[in-house]
Amino acid sequence: MLKNVTQQTRQEIQKTTEDTDMKLKISEVSEILSISSGTAEVLGLASVKMNELLTFKDNVTGMVQTLREDSVGIVFLTNPKDLKAGDKAKRTHRVLDVPVGDNLLGRVINPLGQPLDDKGPVSAQKTRPIEVDAAPIMHRAPVDTPLQTGIKAIDSFTPIGRGQRELILGDRQTGKTAIAIDTVINQKDTGVICIYCAIGQRLASTARVIADLEKYGVMDNTIVVVASGEDEAGMQYIAPYAATSIGEYFMENGKDVLIIYDDLTAHARAYRQMSLLLRTPPGREAFPGDIFYIHSRLLERATHLRPEYGGGSLTALPIVATEAGNISAYIPTNIISITDGQIYLSTSLFQKGQLPAIDTGRSVSRVGGDAQLPAYRSLIGPLKLFYSQFEELESFAKFGTQMDKETANQLKRGRAIRAVMQQMQYKLMSAPVQIAVFMATNAGLLDDVPEDKIVKAQEIIDRTLHQHFGTVIDKIVIDKDKLEKITQDKMLAAFKNALANEGIITKQ
Repeated sequence: MLKNVTQQTRQEIQKTTEDTDMKLKISEVSEILSISSGTAEVLGLASVKMNELLTFKDNVTGMVQTLREDSVGIVFLTNPKDLKAGDKAKRTHRVLDVPVGDNLLGRVINPLGQPLDDKGPVSAQKTRPIEVDAAPIMHRAPVDTPLQTGIKAIDSFTPIGRGQRELILGDRQTGKTAIAIDTVINQKDTGVICIYCAIGQRLASTARVIADLEKYGVMDNTIVVVASGEDEAGMQYIAPYAATSIGEYFMENGKDVLIIYDDLTAHARAYRQMSLLLRTPPGREAFPGDIFYIHSRLLERATHLRPEYGGGSLTALPIVATEAGNISAYIPTNIISITDGQIYLSTSLFQKGQLPAIDTGRSVSRVGGDAQLPAYRSLIGPLKLFYSQFEELESFAKFGTQMDKETANQLKRGRAIRAVMQQMQYKLMSAPVQIAVFMATNAGLLDDVPEDKIVKAQEIIDRTLHQHFGTVIDKIVIDKDKLEKITQDKMLAAFKNALANEGIITKQ
């Protein structure tokens, strides 16, 4: 009987052993050598990878930023307030990634994909590394489709194409974010997915932006990635890369994406802080030597893909803050050399009340003109030339010299163009209406209109266009046709009649 019991026990032990999944788990653990202001030096970890996540006690996470012979430099992504030298650091064997997918639309998240709104956890089936190589040249297609901002001064003089990188720069409080938010609002019902990446901003400012997006009904097609000024420098550093990875997922699935980095000046400062604490040799203005590279590898990811590689596009609007209008400073010149053009906002124009305060002489688009609607091109060339000549003439006219009739008419036309270019925030204008307004301006219909009635005159032109020229709107936007002279003459006659009937201009 004892023999039977022993045999039965052996069988039970053998069965238990077979049912148990006995796998040896090896963890690579080390300890913190030193810790300082959001960074740390960790001993050993010879096999660790760049951008790999490390975990510490109290669920603190950090990212590998520098590799040395016998230690690694870590930047913390969460607050390491209770960590100290000697605490354990553990490898995760996971390179930093971010969740991607349609479920992110309408959400406010941090660069790790964690929710910052009250809509519950983020459910995403896929993840994507925050650092991805930019698309090769042979995978890229020409920029051939306009991205309408709804802002006349941009869509006419410095147009943006889908897949372009257009820098917005200027001093503080000159309207840089306002232009970016107007551009997002104008993408409503266009199918363009928007990503707003706030880097080092105050939470109150970001909350106002989110409130504006919700007010104008574009939040459902927008993702907001936030790394506030209160977050660790490491979190601010990874924010634009995480936002770009999210955008690339949609781009590779054939969608058009607009991404705004607000702003890369704060991003550069966060990187400088990290680098100095990790003992990277400083260069100009104490920035590390690879400060150009961190922005170039980010912005090179914006492109328009060929159909066989997804066919989508990623348009980048980086924002950079200048000091005292100095666009030749280190960070602005770096990013100007990377991007396909810049929109420069002038403090003097802003103080004069000329909004948006875009300096047309310093602003340029090196790509977007090729994507501009054909109906624009025939109007904008003469308009831009005329306006540049007007600015030169106006500077001479300030001396009070006597002018001939032709010069006086030129000044009158130039002032009409300047008044037309003024536009308040959230008061966006569709491409067909912009073309109609520029057509009327070129023809001199608005030369004698007082500045305080220019807005009303534009509203009348808008109403007349939609009432009598619906087929023309379709030709401009859908068929991308140029406007024939006969059509232009009919439109100008209708605009002139409508303006006269409203008492904006005198009947002749």
